[in-house]
Amino acid sequence: MSARVSRVTMAHVVSGLSRTVLRTNVVSGLSRTPLAAVLVGALLFGATVELFATQRASEASTPAGQTPPAVPGGGGRGRGRGPVGPAPTGRAGAPVDLTGTWVSVVTEDWQWRMRTPNKGDGMSVPLNGEGTRVMNTWDASMDGRCEAYGVGGIMRMPGRLKISWQDDYTLKIETDAGQQTRLLRFAASGAAATPVSATGSRTLQGTSTAEWQRGGGAFDAFLERGAGAGPPRWGALKVVTTNMLPAWLRRNGVPYSQNATITEYYTRFTHPEAGDWFVVTTIVDDPQYLAQQFVTSSNFKKEANDSKWNPTPCKAG
Repeated sequence: MSARVSRVTMAHVVSGLSRTVLRTNVVSGLSRTPLAAVLVGALLFGATVELFATQRASEASTPAGQTPPAVPGGGGRGRGRGPVGPAPTGRAGAPVDLTGTWVSVVTEDWQWRMRTPNKGDGMSVPLNGEGTRVMNTWDASMDGRCEAYGVGGIMRMPGRLKISWQDDYTLKIETDAGQQTRLLRFAASGAAATPVSATGSRTLQGTSTAEWQRGGGAFDAFLERGAGAGPPRWGALKVVTTNMLPAWLRRNGVPYSQNATITEYYTRFTHPEAGDWFVVTTIVDDPQYLAQQFVTSSNFKKEANDSKWNPTPCKAG
């Protein structure tokens, strides 16, 4: 998938959707999923990655103590305004609603996600020599262990999620597969974010810091121009996780280490035919076991209720 999508607006996305229906494998038992949802997810992912890359480049080129310049395109037809104070965070600042029950929709990597791959199958994962060695220590007796449900692999598991607010600054994700709980913590409004290099006991889900990424305001990601002080046109959630136990990217022991950094971008969208969806793009940085970043995107569709919720524990090692 290309990391750049130029001059994309939500109107372009919606108006360009096909009514074609794609047959696919879906955990919930659905047999027909609109291709529209897949197209929207791909376009939103590309637009989001482009904006983040532009923001990072702007920040990196700014001398210490100075404010980064406006992202190119901020002039245009819109009229930007000066700072108006810190934006609200957590529940009060949410530009999108991720709460509810969601089911994973497996449209790619079926052979590695819907079943346990064969021993030594690390295809498409950029393992280095040490990572390959560790992968080959796995055997079939270890299938089902909780290492497969750590933060680096849990969002790739077929199953369901319940997302809710534990409190005003903590978004909770529960999984029925492996019965795991993730806590995504936001800094209070105006407060410094929790350091990524958090200390404390390591866990399978690690320590996750969260922040909202917004469009609109001084720069609109889709229109590529200033958007004045109007409401955000879109929003995404960025989560950075460290301080985790070593675990697996796949059920067959493809490893990531305790020193990995896992960055996720959650993008939610709605289509009148396809319903409510979110795509989570996961980036694993782990020089200990990976030769380069390992990037995946996983699709989830919202369900009307949790009647199909089926908690299944993992196996302790």
